[in-house]
Amino acid sequence: MSDSPVHTDLPRGAVAPGEPQLVARGLRRSFRLGDRTIEVLRGVSVDVLRGESVFLCGASGAGKTTLLYTLAGLERPEAGTVTFEGQQIYSKSQSADARLRNERIGFVFQGYFLLSELTALENVLLPTLIGGRARREQAELALERVGLKDRLHHLPAELSGGEQQRVAIARALINDPTLIFADEPTGNLDSKTGEGIVELLLALVKENRKTLVVVTHDAKLATRGDRRLEMHDGLLVG
Repeated sequence: MSDSPVHTDLPRGAVAPGEPQLVARGLRRSFRLGDRTIEVLRGVSVDVLRGESVFLCGASGAGKTTLLYTLAGLERPEAGTVTFEGQQIYSKSQSADARLRNERIGFVFQGYFLLSELTALENVLLPTLIGGRARREQAELALERVGLKDRLHHLPAELSGGEQQRVAIARALINDPTLIFADEPTGNLDSKTGEGIVELLLALVKENRKTLVVVTHDAKLATRGDRRLEMHDGLLVG
């Protein structure tokens, strides 16, 4: 960016660039497997700064997806806290947490999770309908920004895997969230298409001054962000 002055019109509830937007402390999560207890998160603490792109990698079973879901307000930890833009997640009602996620957090899933009977446009509109504020014009613009201007009325079955993931990204952006999570967004795609999806995510968050946290098993892709974190046996090791 040039020598223009620092923006003061920060997103809703956001903190200044370079300050922690998401703060997790002492996160613990375990699962029962027969008569054994598997510790998936073993006291994880992490800060995510506003405006940065963080890639979380590690072997299968290391706990990275569980950490992502916990940070995003989707899986309550057994111990520890998650604070997002000054608000502690999991401290209020489930409906309050759901409203916070809908309004200020976007999530891109590995499996797309598009409704098969809805068009691309209708799938993107879903989060706005939940919030009671349909935004057709914004949905069309979001699909145009991810390169699907000519696919608005196509059903998921009529789209390639890469196109379906682009619809999922547009859906994650529709409510103008300040933080976007992506769980293995390239996991179901070939390497070339996957690289294109990561390039798109990085460009969109930079253009719109968003924060991005991505889980990936691809060590090469993990180098593309501002910071790479490694998980091993339920702990962050880098």
